[in-house]
Amino acid sequence: MSSNISIPKVCNHCGKTYIAHKTTTRYCSHKCNSRDYKLKAKQDKIEKTLLEQQNIIVSKNETQILNPNSLLTKSYLSIQDTADLIGVSRWTINRMVKRGELQIHKFGRKKIIQKEQIENLFKS
Repeated sequence: MSSNISIPKVCNHCGKTYIAHKTTTRYCSHKCNSRDYKLKAKQDKIEKTLLEQQNIIVSKNETQILNPNSLLTKSYLSIQDTADLIGVSRWTINRMVKRGELQIHKFGRKKIIQKEQIENLFKS
């Protein structure tokens, strides 16, 4: 059964006006339909990735808070942990060690800094 209706519509993808012969038609052509589908699939993929990243960041923050080995409970910190705690690069910490502002203790190749030294930096 064919219909002879002609409905002027606006394409959901490109915004051009066209004549539709069905009430369910949403796009002016197959090309616009495909492009809109691909665009929606791309946006869904981006949203999924962003949600995963947010979940990773939230779970990472929760594990840092709940982790008994967090930086706040340790009395000795590595160079990287010290840099993370203060919010500077590890190169800055190494320069502070070289200038004598911080004392390090070596265990083989591992260098650690007493947490009290970091606290004393901010007291003076």
